[in-house]
Amino acid sequence: MSKLVIAAIGPASSVQDGGRHGAQRYGLTPSGAMDRLALAAANCLAGNPPFAAAIEIGPFGAAFTAREGSVRVALAGASRSADISGRTVASDTSMTLADGESLTLGFARGGSFSYLAIEGAIAGEPMFGSLAVNARAGLGSPYPRPLQAGDELQTVAASGAAERRIDLPAVAEAPIRVVMGPQDDEFDEDARQLFLGNEWKISATSDRMGYRLEGPVIKHLHGHNIVSDGTVNGSIQVPGNGAPIVLMPDRGTSGGYPKIATVISADLGRFAQIPAGRAFRFKAVSMAEAQAEARSFANLLRALPDRIKPIENFDLNIEALQDANVAGAAVSAVDARTWQIPSADALAPD
Repeated sequence: MSKLVIAAIGPASSVQDGGRHGAQRYGLTPSGAMDRLALAAANCLAGNPPFAAAIEIGPFGAAFTAREGSVRVALAGASRSADISGRTVASDTSMTLADGESLTLGFARGGSFSYLAIEGAIAGEPMFGSLAVNARAGLGSPYPRPLQAGDELQTVAASGAAERRIDLPAVAEAPIRVVMGPQDDEFDEDARQLFLGNEWKISATSDRMGYRLEGPVIKHLHGHNIVSDGTVNGSIQVPGNGAPIVLMPDRGTSGGYPKIATVISADLGRFAQIPAGRAFRFKAVSMAEAQAEARSFANLLRALPDRIKPIENFDLNIEALQDANVAGAAVSAVDARTWQIPSADALAPD
């Protein structure tokens, strides 16, 4: 076994996988990755099942060191600077850390979460069928809390397989699509249009349980309390202060605030990646469109292995390049004989 040791890491970083399923009726929250596509992409690059446990890295930087052998990893998700012992590496690729080498990641750019998958997956003891961390509930493995410097993740030694990259679709610069309801009748038409017609920003106080939105106040028709009912990832509750909250993977499984709309499953990852303070809008779509997009997203996940390509190396021999005449036939700007086309008379024999 090898180890990946966490040398440094910011908050909002933990072990996450595809989540816990089948027990929400008992109040067991699903947890799991905020961006399922990025998790699946990193795992496919590392040769793991798409929803195997990986390191979900929040907006801040991180550093990891291989110990007791080499470790092969893959990085996907939000763009950020990355280097291995000073060598720049790209996102959406796999890479191998030799024993003692460190991977250093910078702050996220244009997103919030990156995923570092480890070849052979992270070793841990499943809790209710998952390693996913829910710190509030004390669930998760190998650490039932956010990761911190000094933590060690056991994994298999690197296989030595050739490194790969994955071509992912460009992230759409479009409104976040929602299906209205199930309690949109608790709001009048003006409130619904206010919700759809204005820009919103994600508050810095948001977390994996819910994204608090900053924007106009949404007023209720009949008060903010309803009989508690089930929630899903993407449910948009409107509490008494009129500031919507979009429920995320660590949410409670039921709630007593009216839900004005629900983010469609195909857009949840894109929504989760929106950085705090960036403006965005919602767009209402039909149930049929939401279902069609869910099928398209499922097809994209299944097709990820087909998007993997080998990394082509273009290593340059600098010494040979310096000795080569890469300019071809050289000319002189002050010697017309080196660059003017000779006339026919000049070419004629004497």
